Amino acid sequence: MGTYMAKPAEIEKKWYVLDAAGKPLGRVASEAARLLRGKHKPIFTPHIDTGDFVIIINAEKAILTGNKLLQKKYYHYSGYPGGLKTITYKDMMQYRPVQAMEEAVKGMLPHNRLGRDQFGKLKVYAGPEHRHAAQKPETWEF
Repeated sequence: MGTYMAKPAEIEKKWYVLDAAGKPLGRVASEAARLLRGKHKPIFTPHIDTGDFVIIINAEKAILTGNKLLQKKYYHYSGYPGGLKTITYKDMMQYRPVQAMEEAVKGMLPHNRLGRDQFGKLKVYAGPEHRHAAQKPETWEF
């Protein structure tokens, strides 16, 4: 008996809603990455996109434990000499709370074409409303 490998045609994708209010950023991001990859399914195949769509709401209410609120920094580089920019998590949550959650999830996905496709199935919203009611998403408890 060989190992079962899922075929792209036989995969059905669902929509799930994760509520980040009052939960640690990393816990929400790791659960979202697990759903995006499809590791919660018995038909998980590493080289096929078996994951589901994930909607994260209340991203602005995600918390960090310890002193990470002031110590955690995000970096990006403009490409020019001296162009390294830094921003603390506190400032990131004030100005761009969606980007903080997206970067956390993106770092937990594979860094290749498959990971980019899986990241495209993530929808993050700062508040409690989202625009995907037509897809009939289920709430995911973790």
